[in-house]
Amino acid sequence: MSLIVDSALEAIRLMASGDARLMEVAQLSVRVSGTATIIAALIALPLAAWLVQTRSAVRAPVVVMLNACMALPPVIVGLVVYLLLSRSGPLGALGWLFTPNGMIVAQTVLITPIIAALARQTLDDAQLEYRDLFGSLGLSRWQSVATLLYETRFSLLIVLLAGFGRAIAEVGAVMMVGGNIAGETRVMTTAIALETSKGELASALALGMVLLLIVLVVNALAQSAKTWIGRRYV
Repeated sequence: MSLIVDSALEAIRLMASGDARLMEVAQLSVRVSGTATIIAALIALPLAAWLVQTRSAVRAPVVVMLNACMALPPVIVGLVVYLLLSRSGPLGALGWLFTPNGMIVAQTVLITPIIAALARQTLDDAQLEYRDLFGSLGLSRWQSVATLLYETRFSLLIVLLAGFGRAIAEVGAVMMVGGNIAGETRVMTTAIALETSKGELASALALGMVLLLIVLVVNALAQSAKTWIGRRYV
């Protein structure tokens, strides 16, 4: 019991003192996951908007695939991205394996289906609400899409925050693609796994506290946005 208490107190001390190594790992985690979320949004939101408006026969299979990919095992994503970025892979010339760029690719692949599926559902619900209005205004298909994206922007922000939270908590895929190299590709989740295996419980707890704090802030922002949306549309 004293070991746990001592480790917790040391972890708090590391956080309070702004330990340089701790802050470096945290900053890299936020940068990698934030970049992945932005890239995923640029892919997922137009895809979701297209799915809402299209009458193509491929719509249903794409929706099913997106929903299935929401539960895609991270280690599978890591393996696929590793093979793509390896020296003998089709993207090996980029030299992104065991770099932050490779980790961004892995996280982008992982969260793009999540953002796309949740955004599609959000836009579908809004479409039902605004369909008659759009018809009476004579809006074109893509004018309707632009209006839907604008009207649901705060709900979509919650979706993006959820994607960011999923990305920053990821360990399997980034471990495989990034290699957990100190000062280069070591993020909070992989550092926690390493420090725990070494018996450095104080460092692992400090990293865990920072990660938990970031996740709590993200969820608080999402809840605040949800509450604000509810008040705005009452």
